Amino acid sequence: YCMQEWVSGGELFDRIVEKGFYTERDASQLIHQILDAVKYLHDMGIVHRDLKPENLLYYSMEEDSKIMISDFGLSKIEGAGSVMSTACGTPGYVAPEVLAQKPYSKAVDCWSIGVISYILLCGYPPFYDENDAKLFEQILKAEYEFDSPYWDDISDSAKDFICHLMEKDPLKRYTCEQALQHPWICGDTALDKNIHESVSAQIKKNFAKSKWKQAFNATAVVRHMRKLQLGTSLEGPSQITPTSPCHGHLTAGVGAMRAAQIRTA
Repeated sequence: YCMQEWVSGGELFDRIVEKGFYTERDASQLIHQILDAVKYLHDMGIVHRDLKPENLLYYSMEEDSKIMISDFGLSKIEGAGSVMSTACGTPGYVAPEVLAQKPYSKAVDCWSIGVISYILLCGYPPFYDENDAKLFEQILKAEYEFDSPYWDDISDSAKDFICHLMEKDPLKRYTCEQALQHPWICGDTALDKNIHESVSAQIKKNFAKSKWKQAFNATAVVRHMRKLQLGTSLEGPSQITPTSPCHGHLTAGVGAMRAAQIRTA
């Protein structure tokens, strides 16, 4: 038997859309929680490898409920001398080095947090294309913009924070510890202007359940990656996950990890 904690607060996007007031500071506080939790995982040597909004759940229906990280089906223990190179994760949130099938580290989780931060501030993803190959090309080049008018009311500090996490070079990319020290997270640079109308409208448009909960054709993804000549995995076959939630088998809250299955292979 495996005892698991009941998480009843619903998904991150649903809570944001339902709110009548949502600010940059709210987004900063959410990301602070996520960074705390992922830092704990990284300190324990665990890399999640599939961080995305669908895997961020509220513990309860309470207004001040904490965020829980779910679905550790692709997570791995980063052992001394071990190499991770399997192309796994969810299209749109996966780091460039993963798509390039280069050896990678826990920095891939930090990239994903950058993507999540971007979405929380505008309601749409930094990378998008109906054509999978073109989507991967965007990610590999780290090509994204802070488009007007959606980003006009967002602080330069928030944009700087995102740029440090969505840094193409994993060696220059912020760690969770560094991100927690950024003024947008630990200071007072996050703005209090209500951005709910714009963000919620974009979330409903770009992440409607009929779209972001549909199954993703993983076979097609692998085929496109081969066309892009992204190399051969040193760790095993590609594991690009569906965009739908995988009904979390393991959750981690801030300061605590609810253990079930951690992939070690």
